Amino acid sequence: MATSDRGDVVIASHLCKGCLLCVASCPAKVLSQGEALNRQGYRAAVYTGAGCRGCGVCFYVCPEPGVITVRVRKADA
Repeated sequence: MATSDRGDVVIASHLCKGCLLCVASCPAKVLSQGEALNRQGYRAAVYTGAGCRGCGVCFYVCPEPGVITVRVRKADA
């Protein structure tokens, strides 16, 4: 398994306030600001779909509880 694809990020875009702290803090640079507005009128953060390291930094810097979930993949044995 590639070391640069150890995780996966799920963002509840309907709850995101578009502060982009997660985007700025992501060491793998796999998060960005989306184009569409969510139901609150914010452009939510989006995951590119690959390259997540599973570090969880985005989860820890997000000020909104429950918006970001990081799922770490188990290494193949």
